[in-house]
Amino acid sequence: MTIKLIDVVITAREDQGAGIAVFELARPSGDELPRFDAGAHIDVHIGDNFIRQYSLSGNSENKNSYRLGVLNDPNSRGGSVKLYQEFKKGQLIKISEPRNHFPLDADAKKTILAGGGIGITPMISMAYTLKSQGKPFELHYCTRSKGAGAFERELLQQFPEQVIFHYDDDGGEQLFSPEKLFLPYDADLHIYVCGPTGFMDWVINNAKSFNYPSEQIHFEYFSADVDVTGDAFEVYCAVSDITVSVGEEDTIVKALAAAGVKVDVSCEEGVCGTCITDVLEGEPDHRDHFLTEEERSDNDQMALCCSRAKSKRLVIDL
Repeated sequence: MTIKLIDVVITAREDQGAGIAVFELARPSGDELPRFDAGAHIDVHIGDNFIRQYSLSGNSENKNSYRLGVLNDPNSRGGSVKLYQEFKKGQLIKISEPRNHFPLDADAKKTILAGGGIGITPMISMAYTLKSQGKPFELHYCTRSKGAGAFERELLQQFPEQVIFHYDDDGGEQLFSPEKLFLPYDADLHIYVCGPTGFMDWVINNAKSFNYPSEQIHFEYFSADVDVTGDAFEVYCAVSDITVSVGEEDTIVKALAAAGVKVDVSCEEGVCGTCITDVLEGEPDHRDHFLTEEERSDNDQMALCCSRAKSKRLVIDL
């Protein structure tokens, strides 16, 4: 898949909360940008072969600019720190067109949006869309302390009846509680969550334990610790007519690259979906956080950056 790139300029930067930079991006010409739906993200080209994904956090009805929130996270792989520390107003950068792997369910009658830390970013665009559609929703924003998060003033102004803040250091009844919010089970309720991996796993696992089916639980991971090691196996590329061996410490992407087969990758952690490829034969060992449980069980596609094989051989559509 070839990803079309767009040249944009940083038209504004505002530092908010505890180490969060809010960037506004626009075409240098001022022309409209490709439209996006709530939950979409873009790739930001931070340097040579250095690409990271960021959710669009603005109102999707704004046709001339995109907005990102970037956390200066020392535990990241370097992309967010570089953006936070080096990218200024007036700087030209390249981005991809928006892609959306985290869309709102158009048929949902009730919605809970749960953002942990910088995971609030996709929730804001969702809140704007739900508000414009007149649909009921709650927006829960979990941070370590009052003032640590970004966008707080905007959320209070735009969604005064829907936003609820939860502060880790304030304890008591105000803490985010899946049990209070998700029970009793409600067949009309859809749950969306984004944020640190531990927070997301906690929310998702609680929702599952309360018998919410996967169709009602929506999530998007920013990053993930993934074990890419395992037994060696063979991959045959049906289109290229090339066979490669994937070693115990190797990945399919690296093995293919060594054989001259280029695969578009981005996150390399199985969260962005850039390298998802159709599987024609064999059984994948899914290690990603992108495919749904149903998609995994179909075994007809896989993330080449991190997933492996349960069978001795895979045939992929590449």
